[in-house]
Amino acid sequence: MQMKYLITIMLCCSLMAQQSNAVQDTLRVSTVALSSVTVSALRASEDTPMAFTNISEEELNKQNLGKDLPVLLRFLPNVVTTSDAGAGIGYTGIRVRGSDATRVNVTINGIAYNDAESHGTFWVNLADFASSVSDLQLQRGVGTSTNGAAAFGASININTTESSNDAYALLSSSAGSFNTFKNTVKFSTGMSKSGFELSGRLSSITSDGYIDRASSSLKGYFLQGTYSSVNTQIKALTFGGHERTYQAWYGVTAETLAASRTYNPAGEQYDDAGTLEGYYKDQVDNYNQDHTQLHIEQRLSNSTRLSIGLNYTHGYGYYQEFYDLWYDQNVSFGGDTDYDYLKLTPLIINGQSITTTENAVRKWLDNDFYVANLLFHTKTENISMSSGAYFSYYEGQHFGELMWANRAKVNPAHRFYENTGIKKDSNIFSKVDFSIDKKWSLYADLQLRWIDYEVSGEVAGPDSFGVNDAYTFFNPKAGLLYKPNADNQFYISYAKAHREPNRTDYENGSPVPEELDDVELGWRWKASDAYLNANIYFMRYKNQLVLTGAIDDVGAPIRTNSGDSYRRGIELEGGWNIYSNLNWQANLTWSKNRNRNKYFKRDDVLQSLGDTHLAYSPSMVAAQQLTYASDNWSVSFVSKYVGQQYMGNIDAELSKLDGYLINDIQLQAVLLNKKSGLNLDLNLHVHNIFDELISSNGYFYTYDDDYSVPNVVTTIEGVGYYPQAGRHFMVGLALQF
Repeated sequence: MQMKYLITIMLCCSLMAQQSNAVQDTLRVSTVALSSVTVSALRASEDTPMAFTNISEEELNKQNLGKDLPVLLRFLPNVVTTSDAGAGIGYTGIRVRGSDATRVNVTINGIAYNDAESHGTFWVNLADFASSVSDLQLQRGVGTSTNGAAAFGASININTTESSNDAYALLSSSAGSFNTFKNTVKFSTGMSKSGFELSGRLSSITSDGYIDRASSSLKGYFLQGTYSSVNTQIKALTFGGHERTYQAWYGVTAETLAASRTYNPAGEQYDDAGTLEGYYKDQVDNYNQDHTQLHIEQRLSNSTRLSIGLNYTHGYGYYQEFYDLWYDQNVSFGGDTDYDYLKLTPLIINGQSITTTENAVRKWLDNDFYVANLLFHTKTENISMSSGAYFSYYEGQHFGELMWANRAKVNPAHRFYENTGIKKDSNIFSKVDFSIDKKWSLYADLQLRWIDYEVSGEVAGPDSFGVNDAYTFFNPKAGLLYKPNADNQFYISYAKAHREPNRTDYENGSPVPEELDDVELGWRWKASDAYLNANIYFMRYKNQLVLTGAIDDVGAPIRTNSGDSYRRGIELEGGWNIYSNLNWQANLTWSKNRNRNKYFKRDDVLQSLGDTHLAYSPSMVAAQQLTYASDNWSVSFVSKYVGQQYMGNIDAELSKLDGYLINDIQLQAVLLNKKSGLNLDLNLHVHNIFDELISSNGYFYTYDDDYSVPNVVTTIEGVGYYPQAGRHFMVGLALQF
């Protein structure tokens, strides 16, 4: 990490040495112009025929008291968020239109953030990243090709901190329930006459979590150097963080939920009689992730811009797991204590062969991720066109180390598996917005994508695991927009997308790529004091990789190809300035999400279930925010409703997850303003004010019992839940000078 700081500082210093004859005011204008061009090329605009929502830095700051970024987006249309620790800090997740995070495509400054192998987004590695976000856009549906890989639920396009014309320093601290503390320092030198600015951030977040022992210790940083002239902008930045969290990804059973909803089974230790003795103290996830980016924006002519983006990401860390011998042999039957699993030679003691042992292991991931983006953007009176290319290379080293065993001779750091995943992902794309006349415009977007994925080496246990697949995908998109007047827009669009399986999919079967046809029909209306967006969507999947409801031994959701399935619904989003100081915003989604012609083998008999609900896809999701604001303070009453959902795909009654309604109060006040030379702001959030006891997530599984009764197979169902915190609060102070 020190080397990345050094590289970034050297780049910043070299930029600082460059001179420009332009005056400072000209520099400020050009900086805004160049950055806005880049953002417009990467995002949907008001004339793009797709559903999207923009979130500003100001809106994020009102909520940002330490919770992870997905939690800050929980009030957006058709968005559902989860938290393993129950308080929104640590491991959190996001679903959009019922699609999990593996199908929510995230970019940071146009660079893919999703993990290349798992496709997931692990915000726990970027502590307090929201404090370095200038704005973001959530695109629901397939999204644009400039977001890199195809999205199946949504795209989140994030733009980090913009250059500041004025120097500042910001100190902010917040504290709240569950021993939660956040401290942040931010600064900017301001834009110099030579066109140089340096900015940065350091953050620390600690929390005990709502769930027992689900503690988090998170550290994050951001450092950026910017050079701007009339025709050029160069940004060199590095950001990342370190996290150490106690595992809370196992959830709890229904019985435990009723008796002790904060109970955490992670790290349980039993004696030989099965009596609980305590908990393993190092049942933790420990990971570092560092990103280095270089962005060059060049004005080639009055109408043409060139953008180059380079990225290097390094991740390194492990999760540590204790495997109790009694629990493995009597409850889980996972085989994690077997010598075969640990690649050990059996011991012979007094003529007896020892083949099992209690143990503690570390499962490591050491990965490198390289990205190069090239983008040409041309804008004339009637045409806006973006064309470019994307290439990424990922290499991940996966290995396990046996740290301790009570019935084995163990060499120091004995490796019981080691394999390497290599993934190459490239695409070329071109998209164009063409204004036919003042009322009609066309949108077209073509992407050709190539993927090569290979896994080689050994895995834990006697089983083998390898991947050697290559895919070529063609993803076309087209749309038509009609503006009869200044207040109304109507649009229709079609998009096709493909998505390759992730590593977990390969580990749990022989998956095939999924395919999506997405049709969207929308209406946007705006007036001086109100607006309304309505979007009807139909998403037809072939071989959709749907969540089964089960999880693996590290809490990762297990998916399987489901044949034909679909999602269709209507999304409503609007706002109304009721009075000059009173504003109301709301969104509502009704949807129908189904597997077609689902079959399931129950009690050893294949059954036709017809059309069944897609897992984790509630038919209704809604949110509202009522805000009263004066000159120096504001108060908001915020609500989020998530309807009932199934945690599996076979419509089992046991798999139903109850719907819930959560209400928050948010208060912001300006205690000092710039007239005094200082800005001092107060934020107070009371979450879940009515103390609702909910579970926002869970899991469902089945297995066939063919041993209890001879020659009889009985299908057994099981569930687990992730309880969320009741009423809790956060309060924060921010001092800027």
